Amino acid sequence: MSSQDAQLSRSPHEREHSARSVAHVVYALYALSIVTALPALIGVILAHVKRSDAMGTFAVSHLDWQVRTFWWWLLWAVIGGALTVILVGWLILAVAWLWFAYRVLRGWLRLVDDLPAYAW
Repeated sequence: MSSQDAQLSRSPHEREHSARSVAHVVYALYALSIVTALPALIGVILAHVKRSDAMGTFAVSHLDWQVRTFWWWLLWAVIGGALTVILVGWLILAVAWLWFAYRVLRGWLRLVDDLPAYAW
Protein backbone atom coordinates (compact mmCIF):
# COMPACT_ATOMS: atom_id res chain seq x y z
CA MET A 1 0.00 0.00 0.00
CA SER A 2 1.40 3.41 -0.95
CA SER A 3 1.55 6.28 1.49
CA GLN A 4 -1.17 8.04 -0.50
CA ASP A 5 -3.45 5.00 -0.16
CA ALA A 6 -2.70 4.86 3.55
CA GLN A 7 -3.49 8.56 3.85
CA LEU A 8 -6.83 8.11 2.06
CA SER A 9 -7.79 5.20 4.32
CA ARG A 10 -7.51 7.37 7.46
CA SER A 11 -10.64 9.03 8.79
CA PRO A 12 -11.08 12.78 8.27
CA HIS A 13 -10.75 13.26 12.03
CA GLU A 14 -7.40 11.44 12.10
CA ARG A 15 -6.13 13.44 9.12
CA GLU A 16 -7.20 16.71 10.75
CA HIS A 17 -5.58 15.79 14.07
CA SER A 18 -2.34 14.77 12.36
CA ALA A 19 -2.21 17.95 10.25
CA ARG A 20 -2.89 20.13 13.31
CA SER A 21 -0.10 18.37 15.21
CA VAL A 22 2.36 19.00 12.38
CA ALA A 23 1.33 22.67 12.25
CA HIS A 24 1.92 22.99 16.02
CA VAL A 25 5.37 21.41 15.68
CA VAL A 26 6.31 23.75 12.83
CA TYR A 27 5.14 26.81 14.81
CA ALA A 28 7.22 25.61 17.78
CA LEU A 29 10.28 25.19 15.55
CA TYR A 30 9.70 28.65 14.09
CA ALA A 31 9.37 30.12 17.58
CA LEU A 32 12.72 28.56 18.50
CA SER A 33 14.24 29.97 15.34
CA ILE A 34 13.60 33.51 16.53
CA VAL A 35 16.91 33.11 18.40
CA THR A 36 18.66 30.69 16.03
CA ALA A 37 17.71 30.01 12.41
CA LEU A 38 18.29 26.24 12.17
CA PRO A 39 14.90 25.16 13.56
CA ALA A 40 13.18 27.25 10.86
CA LEU A 41 14.92 25.20 8.18
CA ILE A 42 13.72 21.98 9.81
CA GLY A 43 10.23 23.49 10.14
CA VAL A 44 9.92 24.54 6.52
CA ILE A 45 11.07 21.11 5.32
CA LEU A 46 8.49 19.47 7.58
CA ALA A 47 5.75 21.84 6.37
CA HIS A 48 6.63 21.16 2.72
CA VAL A 49 6.67 17.39 3.21
CA LYS A 50 3.42 17.23 5.20
CA ARG A 51 1.45 19.79 3.18
CA SER A 52 0.09 17.20 0.74
CA ASP A 53 -1.04 14.99 3.66
CA ALA A 54 -3.01 17.92 5.06
CA MET A 55 -5.01 18.59 1.88
CA GLY A 56 -8.70 18.78 2.68
CA THR A 57 -8.14 19.94 6.26
CA PHE A 58 -8.19 23.46 7.60
CA ALA A 59 -4.62 22.95 8.83
CA VAL A 60 -3.34 23.10 5.25
CA SER A 61 -3.80 26.88 5.42
CA HIS A 62 -1.36 26.92 8.36
CA LEU A 63 1.21 24.84 6.52
CA ASP A 64 0.91 27.16 3.49
CA TRP A 65 1.23 30.16 5.84
CA GLN A 66 4.34 28.64 7.41
CA VAL A 67 5.99 27.88 4.08
CA ARG A 68 5.32 31.39 2.78
CA THR A 69 6.51 32.91 6.05
CA PHE A 70 9.84 31.11 5.80
CA TRP A 71 10.56 31.93 2.18
CA TRP A 72 9.62 35.63 2.46
CA TRP A 73 11.62 35.91 5.68
CA LEU A 74 14.64 34.27 4.01
CA LEU A 75 14.41 36.64 1.05
CA TRP A 76 14.37 39.71 3.30
CA ALA A 77 17.09 38.28 5.57
CA VAL A 78 19.38 37.78 2.57
CA ILE A 79 18.65 41.29 1.26
CA GLY A 80 19.15 42.76 4.73
CA GLY A 81 22.34 40.78 5.26
CA ALA A 82 23.74 41.99 1.94
CA LEU A 83 22.90 45.59 2.80
CA THR A 84 24.38 45.64 6.30
CA VAL A 85 27.53 47.20 4.85
CA ILE A 86 25.53 50.36 4.19
CA LEU A 87 23.70 50.11 7.53
CA VAL A 88 20.17 50.03 6.06
CA GLY A 89 20.49 46.26 6.13
CA TRP A 90 20.28 46.26 9.91
CA LEU A 91 16.90 47.96 9.70
CA ILE A 92 15.72 45.45 7.09
CA LEU A 93 16.92 42.57 9.30
CA ALA A 94 15.12 44.02 12.33
CA VAL A 95 11.86 44.45 10.40
CA ALA A 96 12.17 40.94 8.93
CA TRP A 97 12.71 39.51 12.43
CA LEU A 98 9.67 41.37 13.81
CA TRP A 99 7.54 40.32 10.83
CA PHE A 100 8.59 36.68 11.27
CA ALA A 101 7.77 36.79 15.00
CA TYR A 102 4.38 38.38 14.23
CA ARG A 103 3.54 35.70 11.64
CA VAL A 104 4.48 32.88 14.02
CA LEU A 105 2.42 34.35 16.86
CA ARG A 106 -0.59 35.22 14.70
CA GLY A 107 -0.64 31.86 12.95
CA TRP A 108 -0.19 29.85 16.13
CA LEU A 109 -2.96 31.76 17.93
CA ARG A 110 -5.33 31.17 15.01
CA LEU A 111 -4.47 27.45 15.03
CA VAL A 112 -5.20 27.23 18.77
CA ASP A 113 -8.55 28.97 18.11
CA ASP A 114 -9.37 26.42 15.33
CA LEU A 115 -9.27 29.10 12.67
CA PRO A 116 -7.52 28.96 9.30
CA ALA A 117 -4.33 30.99 9.02
CA TYR A 118 -5.83 33.36 6.49
CA ALA A 119 -8.63 35.67 7.58
CA TRP A 120 -10.34 36.10 4.25
